[in-house]
Amino acid sequence: MQDTGLGIAPADQVRIFDRFYRVEQDRSRHTGGSGLGLPIALAIAQAHRRTLQVRSELGKGSTFTVRLPLE
Repeated sequence: MQDTGLGIAPADQVRIFDRFYRVEQDRSRHTGGSGLGLPIALAIAQAHRRTLQVRSELGKGSTFTVRLPLE
């Protein structure tokens, strides 16, 4: 999945898969969100022996990749 949003700072990229972590705490109060979506997606990927990775650049957006190994 890819977007052209605000992007995620490198310091936040290492934490976005932590439960309840939200990059912008203030914005989350107005738009909702509990900080569980990405941790759940990661848990599902890992349960199926897959990986979930993020590549993001501030001001340009983010790309989330699920890797499916050839078996």
